[in-house]
Amino acid sequence: MDEGATEQTPRRQRRRGDVRAGLVAAGVELARAGGPDAVVLREATRIVGVVPNAAYRHFADRDELLAAVCTAAMKELADRMAAGIARVRGKRGNPAAAQRRLGAIGTAYLRFAQDEPGLFATAFALPQQHTYAARDEPDRSPLGLLRDALDELVEAGALDPQRRVGIEYPIWALVHGTAVLTGQGPLRDVPAAQLRRIESLNLNFVGDSLT
Repeated sequence: MDEGATEQTPRRQRRRGDVRAGLVAAGVELARAGGPDAVVLREATRIVGVVPNAAYRHFADRDELLAAVCTAAMKELADRMAAGIARVRGKRGNPAAAQRRLGAIGTAYLRFAQDEPGLFATAFALPQQHTYAARDEPDRSPLGLLRDALDELVEAGALDPQRRVGIEYPIWALVHGTAVLTGQGPLRDVPAAQLRRIESLNLNFVGDSLT
């Protein structure tokens, strides 16, 4: 090579899967900071370091990216709930342990809404995105975890099977409503001690209503 020649470093090519995963990860961080409205294809490509048109090889439009980010946010919420369940001691079917696991689910749900308001809002930004289990696999979504906890209460003899049918929806509505009221709603500025009391009252109300 001549002394005057310039050695060029070949540009690293990203694999298609890497780009898509990177765009979703960037979308998650945008949502974490600013909620669903902050998830923008052009900004996601800027973060990943690819040209804007590259995004359209993976997502038809911004809504498809938002749907993927929504699923990722929902999974993060479910992971928090699953971690709360895992911290509860006691074999499956033990009535006291089953009740504590149900309480842990509600507590994790409320904490996620307070700790990650942007992701919480994004998780529910699109309809019919609250489950993501593959066929013949356990549903590890937030709703699936709630259903499993209620099924355990039935197994433990702590919940009448006739009352079990569909009861996940009023429970979900109460806990979700509490999360919205205390996270982005009119109760968002209440002192921490009062906030914990509100949460405790609502979760105890759920537990008492099942017995």
